[in-house]
This record gives sequence, C-alpha cells and structure tokens, in this order.
Amino acid sequence: MAASLRPGERLRRASVDPELRRLDPELLKELESASVDSGLSFALVRRLHQALRDAGSQVYLHELLEGSEVFLPEVRKPPRNPELVARLETLKAKLANEEYKRMTRNVNSQELNRYGTLADLGRQVRSTKVVVITIFNFLVTVGATFACTYLGSQYIFAEMAARVLSAVIVASVVGLAELYVMVRTMEGELGEL
Repeated sequence: MAASLRPGERLRRASVDPELRRLDPELLKELESASVDSGLSFALVRRLHQALRDAGSQVYLHELLEGSEVFLPEVRKPPRNPELVARLETLKAKLANEEYKRMTRNVNSQELNRYGTLADLGRQVRSTKVVVITIFNFLVTVGATFACTYLGSQYIFAEMAARVLSAVIVASVVGLAELYVMVRTMEGELGEL
C-alpha cells in the first residue's frame, strides 16, 4: 500500500509561491522539510488540502500534486515457519494420494481390457462353444438324416431322383424339428437371463 508521495517540482516550490504564502507558516515549514527528506505523508497532503479550501485559494490540490509520484515501499514477505512448510508438504502429499486413489478406485488389475474381466471372457468362450457345438450338431443331424434316408430309400425306389427327393424332404423335416428345439432352448436360456 502507498506510504507517501514524492513531491513534484510545483510542490517543492510551494513555499515560494505567492498564492500559498497566505497558508499557515507551520504547514509551509512542514511541507519544505518533508519534501527535502523522504516524501510527503498522506496526512500532510490532507492537511494541505483542507488549508487550501479554508483559505479559498485559487490553487487546487491536483495542480500542486502534478508531477508527484506515489511512493510504494517494497513489500517484504516474512520468512515462512519451517514447521508450517513441513505440515503443508505432508497435507499436499496426502491430498495428492487421496486424489490418486479416487481416480483409480474403479481400476481392476484382473481386467483383460476395458470390456470386462477374465471371468467374463471365460463365460463368453463357453457360450460361444455351446453355439458352435449346437450348429455342428444340427449340421451332422441333418446330414446323417439325408444319408440314412438316401441309402434306405433304395429298397423302396428304383430311380435316383425319387431317392434324392425323399432324402431332402426327410432331412428338411428333421432340420425344422431341430431348429424348433434349438429356438425353444435358446428362448428358455434368454428367459433366465
């Protein structure tokens, strides 16, 4: 905060100014001594302003202060207490540790990737394995039905076209029945989820 004013040229010559000669001699003497030393205090400037108003002077304070500078002393910071600095450092470390824990609380070291854990991967592999086995079972069943019907129909039909047509019809019926059972099974499994 400002402590005092460094007087400008006009304020230094205030004691010689005929307009200001009418002011209180003690105030003028104080003005001269203050301007020679370090500067003018704000209390002295206020008294000068009041004296100018009381005297009805045509010289205004801002004219007198023209060229003056506000003296701002250098602010010195007091030395910090070592105990306080040590305590602040421990508090900063504690807060940083808490923030780290808050940021990493949902991180699991068992995760394979961001989509799930290794246990989830095992469940997915098992369900994929079940689907692959079911499809393989369906294809083997339909293929075996076709082969059995084709070979068994040679005792009924002499022509090749009739044997193939009967094998396709029987394999389609078995395939549709197998699909119906698979859908009902999947529906039951989905209903449990």
